[in-house]
Amino acid sequence: MIGAAAAEHSDRVFDWAVTKRLLTYLAPYKRNVYLALGGAILTVSANVLGAPLIGFVVERGIQQANLLAVMAGVITYLTADGLGNLGFHVQVRNMAFAGQHVIQKLRDELFTHIQYLSLSFFSTYETGRLIARVIGDVNVLREAITFAVVGTVRDLFVLMGILIAMLVISVPLTVVALVTCITLIIVANLWRVYARQAFATVRETNAKVNAELSEAFNAVRVTQAFSREGYNYQRFAQTMNLAHRTANVRVAKIGAAFFSTIELVGGIAVGTLIFVGGSLTLNQQISVATLITFVLYIDQLFFPIRMLAQRFNIFQAVMAAGDKIFTLMDTPLEIQDAPDAAELPLIQGHVRFHDVSFAYANAEEAKAQNAGDQHLNPHSNGHRHEPTEALLKSGDLVLKGINLEVPAGYTVALVGHTGAGKTSIIKLIMRFYDVQNGLLTIDGHDIRTVTQRSLRSQMGVVTQETYLFSGTVMDNIRYGRLEANDDEVIAAAQAVGAHDFISALSEGYHTEVREGGSLLSAGQKQLIAFARALLADPRILILDEATSSIDTQTEKIIQKGLERLLKGRTSFVIAHRLSTITAADLIVVMDHGRIVEQGSHQALLEQGGMYRDLYTMAYAKPLTQVN
Repeated sequence: MIGAAAAEHSDRVFDWAVTKRLLTYLAPYKRNVYLALGGAILTVSANVLGAPLIGFVVERGIQQANLLAVMAGVITYLTADGLGNLGFHVQVRNMAFAGQHVIQKLRDELFTHIQYLSLSFFSTYETGRLIARVIGDVNVLREAITFAVVGTVRDLFVLMGILIAMLVISVPLTVVALVTCITLIIVANLWRVYARQAFATVRETNAKVNAELSEAFNAVRVTQAFSREGYNYQRFAQTMNLAHRTANVRVAKIGAAFFSTIELVGGIAVGTLIFVGGSLTLNQQISVATLITFVLYIDQLFFPIRMLAQRFNIFQAVMAAGDKIFTLMDTPLEIQDAPDAAELPLIQGHVRFHDVSFAYANAEEAKAQNAGDQHLNPHSNGHRHEPTEALLKSGDLVLKGINLEVPAGYTVALVGHTGAGKTSIIKLIMRFYDVQNGLLTIDGHDIRTVTQRSLRSQMGVVTQETYLFSGTVMDNIRYGRLEANDDEVIAAAQAVGAHDFISALSEGYHTEVREGGSLLSAGQKQLIAFARALLADPRILILDEATSSIDTQTEKIIQKGLERLLKGRTSFVIAHRLSTITAADLIVVMDHGRIVEQGSHQALLEQGGMYRDLYTMAYAKPLTQVN
C-alpha cells in the first residue's frame, strides 16, 4: 500500500530524491529565492553588527562622555536594524510568494492525479488519508518553503558570522562561546532522537483521526438509525482522539525539556562568560565594551541554534510529507490509454463480448466485488492486470468465457444471484478494468484501443445511490452536459417526470442542493439522476438498481421517462423491478461468472431453467401485487 511505502521513509532527515523533486517546483521562482537570500544576508549583517555598535556606544560614547559618539552609534544601530528588518521583509515576502505558487501547483497536480486513479485505489486508501495528503502534508511543504528553507540559511549565516566576529575580537571568550555551541548541539541532537518518533506518532494519529472523522460523517445516517452515537463517541474519544492527544502531550513534554535545557545552558554560558570576561577586564586584557559585545553575542547564538533544532523537525516532516505526496502522485494509472489510442467515433451501440474472462487481483478484491454486485459501488473496483496463465487458471475468475452480442438499441437485463458477475460485466463495458482474456468491442472497436474519454463520454450511468453535488438542481442536471442551456435542462427534467417536483421547490431549478441532496427524497434524487443521464444523451446507458429506491408512486411517474431514456440506446440494466426486466429485449441470466441462459422473458419462462426459478421465487409475487 502507498501508506506503507511512505512509512518506510518517514524517519529520514534528508531525502535527496524528495528534495530534488521539490526544487523542480521551486525552479520557476529562482528570482524570488535569490531576492530572499539577499534579504537574509542583509538581516544577518544587521544582526552581526548590532552588538559591536552597542559596544561602541558604551566605550566611545558613555565612558568618554561623548554625546556625539552616542548619537552616531545609535543612528548607525537604528539604520542597521532598519536594513535588517527590510531584509527580513524581502525574505518573507518573496518566499511566501514562491511558496504559495508552488503549493498551488502541487495541490492542483495531486488533485488531478487522484481523480484519474482507478476506482480500486479508493477501496484501499481511506478518504481521510487522502484529505491529509492534499491538505495537511501539502501545508507542511508550504511552511517549509515559505519560512524554513531561507530561514535555515539565514540562521547558519548568523551562527558563522557571530563566531567569526567573536574570534576576531577575543580568542579566549570565543572558546567559551564554542564550548557553549558544542553543548547546545549535543543537547539538540539528543532531543532530535527522542523527538523523531514522537513527531512520527503525531502524524500517524492525525491521519487516523481524519480517517475516522470522514467515515463517521459519511455514515451518520446509519449511525443515527442504529442509535450508535454513543458507541462512535467512545470509539473516537477513547481511541483515536485520546491517542492523538497523548502523542501531542509527549511532543510538548519533550519540547519543554529541550527548551528549558537550552535556557539553562545559556544561563550557565552567560555566567561563565561574565566570570572569564570580568577577569580579563580586571586584568585590562579586554575592555568593558568587548565584554558587553560578547554577552550580547552569546545571547544571539542561542536563537539560531534553537531555530535550527526546531527546523530539524520541520525538515523531517517535509521529507515524510514529500515522500507520501510523491508516492501518491507516482501511483500508476492502472487503466491508461494506449500510446496510439484513437478517438472513438460516434457509436451506434453494438456491444460484443467474445470469450471474455476476468479475475480480480486477489481474494479480498473479489470478495469486495461480490459484496457490491447488487449495485455499482465505486469503492469496490479492482486493479488492472495483464493476462497471465497463473491468474486465469487460479479458479478466482469472476467472468468465465463470456460470449454475448448486443445489437445497437437493445435493452439488456442482467439477472442472477449476488456474485454472479453482473456488475463486472458493466465495469468492463465502461473500462474500469481491462479484459484479461478475450475481446470486448463496441461497434467493432476494441475498447482498449480508444481513448477513455471518447468511450465514457458516450456512456451514461444511473446507480442505486445517486450523488448530488453542491450547487443548484439545475447545476446537478447540467453535470451530464455542461454546455447545455437552461431550456435543455428543463426539457430533460420534463421528459423523466422530474419537472413538477422541481418546480414545487422553494426556488425551483435554482434551489440549492445541500451536501448529498439531504433535503430531497431518494426518489427525487433518482429523478434528477435520470434527467442528468438523459441530458447527456449517451449512446450506451447503464442502470444499476436505478429504480430500487423509488416508491411505487414515483415509479409510475418515472416509467414513461424510462421509456424515453431507453429508446434508441443500448442499455444494460441490473434491476429487481419486474417491469424493467420483462420489458427488456434480451435477458441475460448469470451464475458464478457464466452466462447460463439468455433470451426474452417469455422464452426463458418457457425454457423452464434458472430464470424461471428466479422469477418464481422473487418476481412472481410482485407481479401479482402490481396487477
